[in-house]
Amino acid sequence: MPSIASMHTAASPEHEGRKETPATGRPHPHYSDVAEQIGPRLPGAIYQNVDGRFEVLSLVTDPADAAALLRRDSARWAVIVRDTLRPDGQPFAIGSAWTTSDYLLREGGSPAYAPAA
Repeated sequence: MPSIASMHTAASPEHEGRKETPATGRPHPHYSDVAEQIGPRLPGAIYQNVDGRFEVLSLVTDPADAAALLRRDSARWAVIVRDTLRPDGQPFAIGSAWTTSDYLLREGGSPAYAPAA
């Protein structure tokens, strides 16, 4: 019987932000568009979900920079956010796709992508 550790070492496509179609092995069309995955999270936007309320500080669209920030080779983008519900909230990078459980409280100011700090 395999150990629990060996069963969790390889990330499934779902954990890498991709869902493959069974017939082609290509990424599911819903997840192929980076802008759709990022959603309305432009610099200056504030959004909320079950994990907190976040202000978007920066959007990183260079895959190499995103991979370094998220420590994940498959990363194509990253969002630097700060939890506004925590008085000591420090900026951190996320790579989760925008979902129906996220909702926008304030739109971002500019579609221009800001470099990571």
